[in-house]
Amino acid sequence: MTKDVAQNTAKEQRKRAVGRPRRLELETIVATARRVLEEEGVAALSMRRLAKEVGSTPMALYHHVQDKDELLMHVLVGTARTLPRPDLPADPRERLLAVAVHMHDMLRRMPWVVEILGLGDVTDRHALWMVEEIIDSAMRCGLGERRAVRMYRTLWHYVYGELVFQAAMARRAEQPDRRRYFPEMLASPDAADPAQLPRLTALADRWQELTEDYTVAEELAAIIDGLLARGNGGGE
Repeated sequence: MTKDVAQNTAKEQRKRAVGRPRRLELETIVATARRVLEEEGVAALSMRRLAKEVGSTPMALYHHVQDKDELLMHVLVGTARTLPRPDLPADPRERLLAVAVHMHDMLRRMPWVVEILGLGDVTDRHALWMVEEIIDSAMRCGLGERRAVRMYRTLWHYVYGELVFQAAMARRAEQPDRRRYFPEMLASPDAADPAQLPRLTALADRWQELTEDYTVAEELAAIIDGLLARGNGGGE
């Protein structure tokens, strides 16, 4: 092969390399999706948007994930591993409370994770230590297996519900004039009839005052104490 032929062949190979789409890796897709989620939330993430971010096509993404739900699960995996575990007290009741509060505070800082968990039956295996700690601590407090598992479910339902509520309140704050929500609607005679809602209408003017010192830790403690008191009588 002459020098000129070799140079021409090398030029053609470079042209083909430039025109060839770069190979996508699942790690790149997941990392880009996580960035969009952290910055803008789940609603901002679509397969079309993600494809644009990684310089590819939506069809190419489907070679790696079946759909958006599967992509979200890939993003979720390993999230808890990056977060430090708190120092936990030795007393099982205090340990229960500390883990439940940590679970709430951790997710409050990552609202996009809460949205993914709303898909149902998905979790990050690296977060399962919290489930283990809650069930183990509940059993060390004297609960049987059934009550301990129900203790975990009740605490999780409270934590998740509180986080969803706070997210809704944040969205409301962004559009304060859109419509009147509860409890503001109690101030309107069309929405609240004192004859039908005597307690609520009487409390309407003081609702903010009555709720301003509400704390998640205090309510979690009350839930735990109530469940322990009920469960220790049965032992199942």
